[in-house]
Amino acid sequence: MAGDVLVEATASDGCLVVRVSGELDYVSSPVLMEELQPLIARGDRSVVLDLSGVTFCDSSGLNALLSARQQAERRGVELAVAGVPQQPRRVLQMTGADQLLPVHDTVTEAETALRHRTDRPDARG
Repeated sequence: MAGDVLVEATASDGCLVVRVSGELDYVSSPVLMEELQPLIARGDRSVVLDLSGVTFCDSSGLNALLSARQQAERRGVELAVAGVPQQPRRVLQMTGADQLLPVHDTVTEAETALRHRTDRPDARG
């Protein structure tokens, strides 16, 4: 059904991995933000959004991802996306959002990159 989105979070080696599945569109984006806000606010230093289960992303979905990035930044949380399928990846690339949101091929790659980033003394301000 259009607008369906599923969000599941698991802790993984100092990182919170949030698996997002379904369509990111004008119907599901408010649901996604409602689900992400408490996850970002919970205090983990790093959050990886695993988008491997995302089947579609429009401008509303993109806005939700960028809003999550802003919220994470305000809280001092490192945020990255991983496993982005072709259609959502094109949206990120065409809009330049991939310059704001670190994009990684796999969750493991994103976790490693974020771990190295948060281990640096100057990484958190």
